[in-house]
Amino acid sequence: MPELIPISALIGDRTYRIKIEPKDEEVIRKTLKIINEKIVEFRTQFAGKDMQDYIAMVLIWFATEQEEQAAAGIQLQTIAEKLTHLEKMVDSGLQK
Repeated sequence: MPELIPISALIGDRTYRIKIEPKDEEVIRKTLKIINEKIVEFRTQFAGKDMQDYIAMVLIWFATEQEEQAAAGIQLQTIAEKLTHLEKMVDSGLQK
């Protein structure tokens, strides 16, 4: 098991100490940056809410983004399968 490294994860106005695998550090730091940028964006758009509301908004946004990416991946896979099928049909037609 790889050695875990501690990092400070700032989300909104709180810092969390978490331990992660070194290979995941860059991705986690980029994700934290996106989360905090979205919090600032939502604070600008929806004045007067508390931090928990902004974090909830970001969580909904993030989950929706993941769902959209998964759907796009499924569409790409379906298109690739159809293209492969068409390619086989063309190849079999050329062999006759």
